[in-house]
Amino acid sequence: MYNIAVIPGDGTGPEVVREGLKVLAAAAGRFGFEYQTTEYDFGGDRFLRTGETLPDSAVDELRGHSAIFLGAIGHPGVKPGILEQGILLKARFALDQYINLRPVKLYPGVETPLRDKGPEDIDFVVVRENTEGLYVGSGGFLKKGTPDEVAVQESINTRKGVERCIRFAFDYVQKRNRDKKLTMCGKTNVLNYSQDLWLRTFNETAGDYPGVKTDYAHVDAICMWFVKNPEWFDVIVTDNIFGDIITDLGAMIQGGMGIAAGGNINPGGVSMFEPIGGSAPKYTGQNVINPLAAIAAVQMMLEFLGEDGAAAAVERGTMHVTGEKLPSLAVGRMGYSTSEVGDMVAARVRED
Repeated sequence: MYNIAVIPGDGTGPEVVREGLKVLAAAAGRFGFEYQTTEYDFGGDRFLRTGETLPDSAVDELRGHSAIFLGAIGHPGVKPGILEQGILLKARFALDQYINLRPVKLYPGVETPLRDKGPEDIDFVVVRENTEGLYVGSGGFLKKGTPDEVAVQESINTRKGVERCIRFAFDYVQKRNRDKKLTMCGKTNVLNYSQDLWLRTFNETAGDYPGVKTDYAHVDAICMWFVKNPEWFDVIVTDNIFGDIITDLGAMIQGGMGIAAGGNINPGGVSMFEPIGGSAPKYTGQNVINPLAAIAAVQMMLEFLGEDGAAAAVERGTMHVTGEKLPSLAVGRMGYSTSEVGDMVAARVRED
């Protein structure tokens, strides 16, 4: 019995979560596992009503679940940064979700902006450190609001934090069993301290994984090669800020935010899975938003829970729909409503 916390969130988040849960139910029926859900209303509406983002008591409750399924966070009535820091970052840090896992895979029928590239060329995974770096919020102002203002933002990297991320990436390469290649993305020619720690740890850890090929590339080169030669990559490991940037580029080359999902992973605790796209508030209630990224997040959640057969069936269902049903992933051009797309994937999973 899996206990799944559900946070539908803001805007179109509840709509895509509904379709993800529909596919989860189909997978449970087909593969014979049981689950129950507990819904939480964290998001912009609750903040405007109560002033709360993610209270400490809720963190303790979330810690007791098997996984968390998140829809979207972002409300036009709330100043940017409040919900992101108060809910997303707080959950990641408090639950020690120290890995952000982002598959970048082009499905059949999905358009990529890259000329002459297809599904056989775009299939890699980014492992991003998720609880350190520039995102810890260390720094401050001096003489704020004056012509002499100074702003300092510090990147905090620990050997423990760096090594556990790198080891996760090496283990993931072996589990993925594709090209057995791990690339470190960094900026060692400029960031002399943090990136020196990363590269030394990467090279030292590689000695424990003789079957994995390793290489290194600067983050700016990674951005170029994602566009020119995405087929070069298998698994990429990187720090928090670089990972945040290159995964959005990855989402674009795999067809856009409507298909991209991610996991905030604590391998020994509770992890959180979500579509990468935002809350898209202008489409709220219209039943037109693409739910495939949320369905892909359910697939990732099933993999984390060890339901590999169910996860594979969800991916096959998604690929069937992209390859044979949808003319486009764009809002208003799918040819189907949000709920109809969810119905098609769920039906395929039940038939798998």
